[in-house]
Amino acid sequence: MEALHISGIHVAELLQAGPPWLENFWLTVTSMADPKCIFTVCFPLAYFLDRKVGVAVLWVGLVAEWLNVVFKWFLFGERPFWWIHESGFASQQPLTLRQFPVSCETGPGSPSGHCMITGAALWPLVTALTALASRHSKSLVLKLIPFSAYTLLLLAVGLSRVFVLAHFPHQVLGGIVAGAALGWGLQALIPATRSLGFFAATSLGLLLGSVALHRLMVAAGVDIDWSIRLATAWCKDPSWLRIDTRPFASICRVAGSALGLGFAAGDPQRWDKPLPPRQRAACAVLALAAVQGLQHIPQPQQVTLWYASSFLKYAAGPGLVAVLLPRIARTI
Repeated sequence: MEALHISGIHVAELLQAGPPWLENFWLTVTSMADPKCIFTVCFPLAYFLDRKVGVAVLWVGLVAEWLNVVFKWFLFGERPFWWIHESGFASQQPLTLRQFPVSCETGPGSPSGHCMITGAALWPLVTALTALASRHSKSLVLKLIPFSAYTLLLLAVGLSRVFVLAHFPHQVLGGIVAGAALGWGLQALIPATRSLGFFAATSLGLLLGSVALHRLMVAAGVDIDWSIRLATAWCKDPSWLRIDTRPFASICRVAGSALGLGFAAGDPQRWDKPLPPRQRAACAVLALAAVQGLQHIPQPQQVTLWYASSFLKYAAGPGLVAVLLPRIARTI
């Protein structure tokens, strides 16, 4: 494992030694691929492209994020920005590596959440676009565009995570493979027509299951919060440490989204005649603005209250997108 870590550090050095203009590119890519964007950007856009695809994107995304947290708890993956200090590697040879505000993730590093969650959640969208291209064109090039873009995006996301010292290359590769496999496996298991009770039970199960697993590991003597301690010790700037990178922030996000998806699925008008294209486009723009506004509502600084408010935000998002805005559009 040490050999993988050392080779990964050398890859990060090569990336950071690249042309200056690439720095902004990598930082933009890593920010756009934040798992939050699946819930706040990809879901609203996909939903108004096709309702079933939107539900699939959100469902696969929340399952992938929950599994990613569980994998990280069991795999104990290091992150480059703290490993170079904890291992003594930084004192053995001169390094020119830099940290960035997005470097200081507080959860364990393996597998990459950016790659795994993005790869899984976008799979239903990519397959839908491929099917759409196949129906309207016989061009092989056109049919290959969605999956080619998907592959290039995941490669760019992976390299950006290595660049900012958030992950080692093998963690990125593991995230890409796990995400693609999960997206492929779950796309036929989307509970698009299930009741609110199913999604409420799922939300509760995700939340309580995570808490129970955390308690069991602590009772077994496992220091499950070790990564938060190391991130705090080695982050260059304490202001770069964000509570939304903690494992339980992810748990609250997926549990809230699962409940919100239940409100959307339980709406009696959900499978009515689709909105006309212009109304769908307008709703997509309004949904993006509304969800982003929801995300910018200030949250309490006390950790427990922060988690609770995050749960409520992500529970409200799907209902806003899938219920409120379409109803308003039909009255105009």
